[in-house]
Amino acid sequence: MLEHMECDALVAGSGAGGLSAAIAMAKAGLDVLVVEKAEHFGGTTALSGGVLWVPGNRWDPQQGDEARAMARRYLDAEAGDALDSEAVEQFLQNAPRMVAWFERETCVRFGPTQYPDYHPDQPGGAAVGRSILAQPFDIRALGADMARLRLPLKTITFMGMMFNSSNADLKHFFNATRSLRSFAYVARRLVTHLCDMLRYRRAVQVTSGNALAARLARSALDAGVPIWTSTPIKQLLMHGGAVVGAEIERGGSLLRVHARHGVVLACGGFPHDQARTKQTYPHLRRGGRHLSPTPAENTGDGIRLAEQAGGVCQTGLPNAAAWMPVSRVPFANGEHGLFPHLLDRYKPGVIGVNQAGHRFCNESNSYHDVGAAMVRDGASAADTTVWLICDRRALRAYGLGVVKPAPVPIGSHLRSGYLTEGRTLAELAQRVGIDPAALQASIDAFNADAAQGQDPLFGRGSSAFNRYLADPEHAPNPCVAPIVQAPFYAVQLHMGDLGTFEGLKTTVSGAVRTEAGSVIAGLYAVGNDRLSVMAGHYPAAGITLGPAMTFGWMTGRHIAQAAQTPFTSTSATASHGTRAAGLGHG
Repeated sequence: MLEHMECDALVAGSGAGGLSAAIAMAKAGLDVLVVEKAEHFGGTTALSGGVLWVPGNRWDPQQGDEARAMARRYLDAEAGDALDSEAVEQFLQNAPRMVAWFERETCVRFGPTQYPDYHPDQPGGAAVGRSILAQPFDIRALGADMARLRLPLKTITFMGMMFNSSNADLKHFFNATRSLRSFAYVARRLVTHLCDMLRYRRAVQVTSGNALAARLARSALDAGVPIWTSTPIKQLLMHGGAVVGAEIERGGSLLRVHARHGVVLACGGFPHDQARTKQTYPHLRRGGRHLSPTPAENTGDGIRLAEQAGGVCQTGLPNAAAWMPVSRVPFANGEHGLFPHLLDRYKPGVIGVNQAGHRFCNESNSYHDVGAAMVRDGASAADTTVWLICDRRALRAYGLGVVKPAPVPIGSHLRSGYLTEGRTLAELAQRVGIDPAALQASIDAFNADAAQGQDPLFGRGSSAFNRYLADPEHAPNPCVAPIVQAPFYAVQLHMGDLGTFEGLKTTVSGAVRTEAGSVIAGLYAVGNDRLSVMAGHYPAAGITLGPAMTFGWMTGRHIAQAAQTPFTSTSATASHGTRAAGLGHG
C-alpha cells in the first residue's frame, strides 16, 4: 500500500531555479517540499560559475529605465524576433528586484564582476556591470547537510580548491612564480585549504556556483523547506485535468505527495537524455560525439513528465543548448572526467585548429560561440573534434586544459595521453592525426601577424570580452602571441554543453502550456526544464542563472499569491490526502 502525505507545493529539483521558487513560497507561508533525484543537492548550479546576468543590478552603471532599455536593445540585436517580448520585459523588470529580495530575506549574497557582455560592440551592449557573482561561502554553515552539497567538477579545482575566474584570485595563481605578493597569497590559500581537507575531507571555503547552491540550500533550510535527496519523482498525479501532486521514490518505497497548490518541475533540462539530444543536437544527428559535464541525473525527467500531462517541449532553437568545448581527462583509477575550457583559449600563444589543421574561429570568443563554431565547422565531418595548440612558453605560463602552469609538472598528462607533445609542429601533427603541412601553414600564417599583436583572419582581441580573460600584461594584444618555442603541445576538444536551452512552453509565471496554448493547472516549470528566455542565444555571462533565479522567484511568488484564493481546483482535489509526519529537514 502506498503511503500518502500532503504539502502546499512540491518542487522537483534543487538547482537555482527550483530552490528560488521553494524559498519564495516558504517565505510566503507555504509548506514546501523539495525532492532531488541525485544523492547531492545543487544540480548544475553547483558546478557552474555562479554568475547571473542582471541588467540594472545595484552595481550596474546603468539603472532603472535606462538599464532596461539598453539591455532590451542588446537582446533585440542578439536574438531579434525570436524573443518572447513579454517574458523578456518581465525578466528585465524583475531580475534586480529578485536580487534585492534574496539579499534582504536570505543569506544569498552577490558581488559585482568585470565581465563585459559577450558581444559588447552590439547595439546596447555593455562593457561592464550586468553580470554579478555569488559571494564565497563557508559551507560549515550547512552543518550536517554539508556532506550533501554537490562537489564542484574535480577537473577545475586544484587539489580540491576552488577559484573565481572573474576576480584577482586566479590571477595570483598564474603569477605565483613571478610575484612575491602572489606567491604569499597562494601559500596562504594552500595552507588553509589543506587544513580544511584534513579536517573535513573537502573544501569548505567555496566559490562560484558551489557557493550559490550552498547559499540557496541554507536559505531554503532556514525557511523550513526540507530537501530530500536520492528521491526521484516518478509520475505526476492528475485529477480533472489538473496536476495535484506526484509519486516519488524515497528509501526504496513509493510515496504519493498531494500538493495543494502545485508541482514545480526543476529537473535540469535534458543534457543526458540520449534520445532527445540525438534529435536536437546537430552533431549527434550526424553521428558525432557529445560529452556533457552537467550532472548525469539530468536526463529530461521533468520534461518527459510534463509531456505525459499534455505539456510541450519547444525545439528548433538556433542552439539547443549552451555549447561548451570540453576535454576528456583520464584519472589514475581508470575513470575519466571532463574539463570545460573556460580560460585557456583566451591566452596569447594558444590557437584552435580543426581536424584538417585549419583555424576555424576566434578562439577568444565565449565558450558558447566557440562551441557553435565547432558545430558549424564540423558539419561535413563525422565528429566535431578540434585541437588546442600552443608552444612551451604558453603552456608553462598559462597551462592548457587541466594541465597547470609552471611549476606544476606535466609528465603525468603526457603519460596519460591527455597532453600530446611534439619536438616540431610536424611531429605534433603526426601524433594527433592532423596533416603536418596544413598545421604548419596555419601556424605560419598566424605567426606572420601575431608578433605585431594582429589576427586579421578572426580579429582576436578586438572586443572587450576577448581581452577580459586574456593576459593584460602581454602587449600589444593580450590575446595574441606567436607560437614558436619548441616543444609544441596539443589537447583534444570535444563538443559539450552547460545545459539545455530548449524546454517546456510556459506562461511568464511558469505555468506549463499545452500545444493548444492552454495552461495545465497545478503544473509549473523553472530552470532548464523551462524554455530559455534567450531563445537559443547566449549573449552574456549569467544568462542561464539570472533568468533561472528570476523566473523561479516569480513562479514561487505566483503560486503563493494564488494559494490565497480559496477553492482552487488543485487545493480542492488534494485536500483529501492524509498529512504524514516528518516534513522536517529529512
